[in-house]
Order: sequence, then structure tokens, then C-alpha cells
Amino acid sequence: MISHLTTHILDATSGMPASGVEVVLTTTSGDEIARGLTDADGRLGLGPQVLAEGDYALVFATGAYFSSHGVEAFYPQVSVAFTVGGRAHYHVPLLLSPFAYSTYRGS
Repeated sequence: MISHLTTHILDATSGMPASGVEVVLTTTSGDEIARGLTDADGRLGLGPQVLAEGDYALVFATGAYFSSHGVEAFYPQVSVAFTVGGRAHYHVPLLLSPFAYSTYRGS
């Protein structure tokens, strides 16, 4: 069964998936819902089978990831806030480098 929320992280500096990155799903008020580590392909499914409509955040431990690879980075974490509202599935990818990042609503 597919998770209601998935993410994928690509390390733009290496051109490879970012594996072993800790990701935490929270409410925007900071209450933790779920956490996990990205797999070898940089992917992770998080949370309950269905998220209630509302605002959430994914917090990516980017500083720890780059530090574990001996790379200096500017952002210790990346927090992406988003709104859930009636879709069957949400995908929130992250394109990451030590000094920049980008995200979008995937499919």
C-alpha cells in the first residue's frame, strides 16, 4: 500500500539520490506525526494512510546529511510547509545542494 505522503531527495552536487536523510512530518505547530530515513534511492513514505486536511511541514535534516559526507553546508535543515486538501496522494520532492534547495508538488 502506498503512503499518503512521499518524498524523494536528489543531491544535485553528486547527481545521486540522497540516502539516509532523516525526514520528520509535523503539523505546522510542530507536533510530530512521523519520521524516517530516505532509502538508497532517496525515497521515503511517511505518515498515516490518510492525512486530514490542513497544514503540515516536512523537515529534512540536510546539515547532518552533508556533514556525514564531509561537505560544508549552509542549511542545517530544510522545512517545507504545505497544505493537504482532498488529493489521494501527495509527493513533495527536494532537490538539494549544500547552499541551495528547490521543491515542488509532485505527482
